[in-house]
Amino acid sequence: MAFVLGACGNDKDAEKRIAELENKLAQLESGTPAQGATPTAAPETKPEGPLPSFEFAAESHDFGTINEGDVVEHTFQFTNTGEAPLIIQSAKGSCGRTVPTWPKEPIPVGGTGEIVAKFNSKGKPNIQNKTVTITANTWPKQTTLRIKAMVTPAPKDDAATMPTK
Repeated sequence: MAFVLGACGNDKDAEKRIAELENKLAQLESGTPAQGATPTAAPETKPEGPLPSFEFAAESHDFGTINEGDVVEHTFQFTNTGEAPLIIQSAKGSCGRTVPTWPKEPIPVGGTGEIVAKFNSKGKPNIQNKTVTITANTWPKQTTLRIKAMVTPAPKDDAATMPTK
């Protein structure tokens, strides 16, 4: 137990730095200029009229500790709490190992849906913080879901690294 607590303390700085970088990435993806930067394009304006809106049960999920090579998934459940049907144009993972699936049909006002985020930890040891960026007819247009895991590295195959005679 003491080892686990000690190991977690060392990762807090790394987690903080990763969160800062993810925020900067989200700003770049959404077109919001970072502090001190000059915008290159005019910012989008909120469309007129009734709009749909996501309300997620949770916008983040921690898988805890998993083994390298495990494939895990989490279902993010949501309700359209807006005033118009919700249409999801896309959902993209922050890397090729994070694959989302989403409903392709419109979600009516008051209707519910699910976005499933699947993460393959093969070749991804240690702390992993991944995002799924959803683009929909909401305001703002993009919503970010987050998943994280502590991936225990797979044991090295000593036979593969030993020289052959």
